[in-house]
Amino acid sequence: MSIGQIGDLAELVSDADKGTVLGVPIIGPHASDLIAEGALAVESASHIDDLTLTIHAHPTLPEGIEEAAEAV
Repeated sequence: MSIGQIGDLAELVSDADKGTVLGVPIIGPHASDLIAEGALAVESASHIDDLTLTIHAHPTLPEGIEEAAEAV
């Protein structure tokens, strides 16, 4: 992560056929800083590609959401 701490984990759960985001489990002391983007993705039925194509500032914590989407 961007602040030199280990402990935050963000994963994406998506529909295997459609690619829509179904959930974003986030664990760690900065989870509250990351949940807004995940909640928006679930509520708007975003596609995984929507998260990978969104510009995320570097270095920032929300960049971890983009990295999780790229891993899918």
